[in-house]
Amino acid sequence: MPKNIFHVYHADKGIIIADHIEIAKRFLPRLRGLLGRKSLAEGEGLLLSPCSSIHCFGMRFPIDAIFLDKQYRVVAIHPNMKPGAMASHRQARYVLELKAGEAERHNLEVGEQLRIDCISR
Repeated sequence: MPKNIFHVYHADKGIIIADHIEIAKRFLPRLRGLLGRKSLAEGEGLLLSPCSSIHCFGMRFPIDAIFLDKQYRVVAIHPNMKPGAMASHRQARYVLELKAGEAERHNLEVGEQLRIDCISR
């Protein structure tokens, strides 16, 4: 059964932030996260749901972690998290993990509204 793939949009600017996002909703996929991957391409990432804290133990590459509330509004950004780093935000309901540098490339800021849409099944 193929996985659903999602787009993440900046709701106000109407731009695509990522066009190949997988969602990890169950315990084991959330626990595994990006472990075992060698890298992420531009536009690729993982949305952890529900999630308010992450770790990069065992990771092979840095990531940007975008913490989102229930309405997908950005509540915190942790750019360029190196392997072994940890981050959390108690208001977060989701964490969007992207290739390091993507938050800066898209000029993401706390308070901005994102939208997540399914594009395939």
